[in-house]
Amino acid sequence: MEGASPEYARQRSCEVADGERAREARDGVGLALRHHLAAGIRERLLADGIPERIRLGIVAALAANDTLSFADLKDILRTTDGNLSVHARKLEEAGYVRVTKGFEDRKPKTEYRLTAKGRRALESYLAQMEQILSAAREALERS
Repeated sequence: MEGASPEYARQRSCEVADGERAREARDGVGLALRHHLAAGIRERLLADGIPERIRLGIVAALAANDTLSFADLKDILRTTDGNLSVHARKLEEAGYVRVTKGFEDRKPKTEYRLTAKGRRALESYLAQMEQILSAAREALERS
């Protein structure tokens, strides 16, 4: 803004700042939210292995039920056999779910149960998401 009057320069910089704040509010990404993301929450969430939509659905459904069968989870999550089995296997490898395979009326039956480690991971994930949502709400209220 070289050569502009001081009043015009001040007004223009306020307009730019207001526009940036409005854009951040519209995007749902305020400064507080960026701070939380920069603090490593995003990396911790990804490291937990839960954020994937299907994985989150599996642990959430198991948190509300003692056990669920493969067919139950497939119906609840409305996903394919292959998709569910891949994500369930990842959760099993992480120690978040326990898998029991057996037969019922000569048909194979796979049942899933949330482990204590899986419950702690879900609780941690939810607490972190609550922090992010709280920061986003605060940012929106300020703008």
